[in-house]
Amino acid sequence: MLTPKTVPAAFSPAECDRILALAKTAPRREAQLVGQQHDPSQRRATLSWLDEAEETGWVADRLADLVRVANRESFGFDLTEFAESAQVAEYPAATGGHFDWHADIGEGPVARRRKLTLVVQLSDPGAYAGGALEIMPSAQVIAAPRERGSAILFPSFLLHRVTPVTEGTRASLTQWVHGPAFR
Repeated sequence: MLTPKTVPAAFSPAECDRILALAKTAPRREAQLVGQQHDPSQRRATLSWLDEAEETGWVADRLADLVRVANRESFGFDLTEFAESAQVAEYPAATGGHFDWHADIGEGPVARRRKLTLVVQLSDPGAYAGGALEIMPSAQVIAAPRERGSAILFPSFLLHRVTPVTEGTRASLTQWVHGPAFR
């Protein structure tokens, strides 16, 4: 079984603040599903893509380091690139922020090559209620750590969700890592 890999303190609280500030300089969009579909019953969040913000190279470098170590220690996948930009997602309680059960591998030439998903917790855990990132590697659901700056990596084919945020706003950074098809 390929279980998620957690990395405590992958980013410091000051770095989380910096990422959130950078995301605010990029255009914000209503979150969509793979294939540019919009379904608020499935997903309600706003997104900023870090490739649309300046001075984010340090974030990409850190994510690459996290992926390199986690893949070597836990997954052993054939990974070739980051074919998509990292995204910052905000899930506000005021708009019913959530993302129902889904896998990140999807239709389309890029989404079908997703192999690893990396999620970094940007919000302070006291800034929101609900909003748990849950991953289902088997019949038992695993909750991702809520500590600010912690990261979790998991195979993109695993089902996962963000439960509804009931107070405040949850923010996270997501990066997908791509490679040839699983065999």
